[in-house]
Amino acid sequence: MRVAVVGVQGDVEEHVEITRKAMERLGLDGEVVATRKSGVVSGSDAVILPGGESTTISKLIWRDGIAEEILELARDGRPVMGTCAGLIVLAKHGDEQVEKTRTKLLGLLDVKVKRNAFGRQRESFEAELDFKGIGRYNAVFIRAPAVKWVGEGVEVLARFEDKIVAVRQKNVIGLAFHPELTEDTRIHEFFLSLI
Repeated sequence: MRVAVVGVQGDVEEHVEITRKAMERLGLDGEVVATRKSGVVSGSDAVILPGGESTTISKLIWRDGIAEEILELARDGRPVMGTCAGLIVLAKHGDEQVEKTRTKLLGLLDVKVKRNAFGRQRESFEAELDFKGIGRYNAVFIRAPAVKWVGEGVEVLARFEDKIVAVRQKNVIGLAFHPELTEDTRIHEFFLSLI
């Protein structure tokens, strides 16, 4: 088994480490590789798109041919997970900021997202969520987006107050928070269980 972590920006090493721990806990053999080049995602069983800045991530993955590989992997039914800015890039619809910056989205989740839904960097926080299928989960939010609405076939996995912060559509998971910044491997285990 091989899991690719798109390494253009964000908490790449943290995702690599927690995915390795999740694989160990599940007794799975395989490797987790960070990549900035095309050819790696297409040869993987699953892919993670970390946070960062959604406009920059989008430009780089389309420029380098990684976007097409993520789309192909998703079409093949393999697991794709995006966290924070990764959620924005996976969405079908963005907010006015996404339109203004002409950020090209992958359209894999039939959702509309709002960037910085909880405020700027200084408004970062941790909160306990009730995550469907996992239970109580302590989530780290940093300049987090939120899902404004979901289309048919999109399952809401978690909310914080009145905002949707975790969704799943078939084999694609989108999270507004950073599971890689905790020691809790359950979300990565859930992701790996879709392989």
